Amino acid sequence: MTNTIVHPPIDPLRYRQVLGQYPTGVCAITARRNGLEAVAMVVGSFVSVSLDPPLIAFFPDRASSSWAKLRDCEYFCVNILSSEQEGLCRKLASKLPDKFEGAAHRISARGNPVLDGVVAWIECHRHSVADAGDHELVLGRVLSLEIETAGYPLLFFQGGYGRFAPASISAVETPGLTLDQLRCVDRARPEMEAMSDELSARCLAVVQIGAELAIVASSGRARHDGTGTLVGQRLPNVPPTGSIFAAWLPERARENWLDRVAKGARRQAAWLALERVRSRGYSLGLLNDAQREFSTRIDSIAAGLAHSVGLETLIESLFYDPEKLTAAEYALVRVISAPVFDATGAVAFALTAYDFQKPAGTGGIENYIARVAAGAARVTRLIGG
Repeated sequence: MTNTIVHPPIDPLRYRQVLGQYPTGVCAITARRNGLEAVAMVVGSFVSVSLDPPLIAFFPDRASSSWAKLRDCEYFCVNILSSEQEGLCRKLASKLPDKFEGAAHRISARGNPVLDGVVAWIECHRHSVADAGDHELVLGRVLSLEIETAGYPLLFFQGGYGRFAPASISAVETPGLTLDQLRCVDRARPEMEAMSDELSARCLAVVQIGAELAIVASSGRARHDGTGTLVGQRLPNVPPTGSIFAAWLPERARENWLDRVAKGARRQAAWLALERVRSRGYSLGLLNDAQREFSTRIDSIAAGLAHSVGLETLIESLFYDPEKLTAAEYALVRVISAPVFDATGAVAFALTAYDFQKPAGTGGIENYIARVAAGAARVTRLIGG
């Protein structure tokens, strides 16, 4: 005897309510019908399926008139909409006769519309279309893909559109990052988030990995329009940026570090700067032409628009940790770094605040410095340093 499984009926309204608790990204599928008409539909069911071969999937409604136009297109492009494109999303989801009117885009080599301002796009060849209840399962073989703006994606949640607003992010797959380092940085994230809120700044956690410094966590948002993230970026472990780590090395180790990274008069200046960093308990980066160029270059590298060649030479010209801290020097402070120590007394990582507005009121930047130093001290205690 064969047992028949009886499935209880599910109320559609309840189904939507419960599944609506899970946020989904919003994508626009675009193509050229018969090589002529630009067509588009909005989906909230885009997923990565396979790396080898590279496959993605989305699930269009069988009854969708937009899907009826797209279904026979051999090639299509998945446009991951940004949080700033809700208006465009609503337009592409409408039944307007020309959804692309006023929508800035370009045509790819395969004839697909690629929308301006999207987070990223993935161009595909239709691999297969299969039944999926009142929807269909569309598999696409990835042919090309690119990060366009690296902004935050548009989300659909509880029946409405919204945006992803992370308090902090971390790079768990940074090559060379140890599990112990990751655990320590992860415990620091609440402090980083609080610091970002209080100072209206961006806060970074920077670790030393061999001959490099790696940014492995970030909180807060840039005040300027950035197109990428600094998380995962690497810098040469040279003075002055590496001084926050070298200042607390044993004397012989400090000598060895300086022998590797500085020569002549620059070596002597770097040694004196290490002494100042160690005695003050923090490191300060001040505004100068090199700092302006460095910030622009780092943003470009993060956005994939530049490479790191020549970065070490630029770092050598940065203005850090002057001998005297007068009102004039304090007015130029743009970067504040303080060490977090592990149980052995070594620097586990550095907490760095930057991209903050000029502080107002009594104390000015000195209050910011005290806040960063206090935050690093709290994290030190938290990790048993």
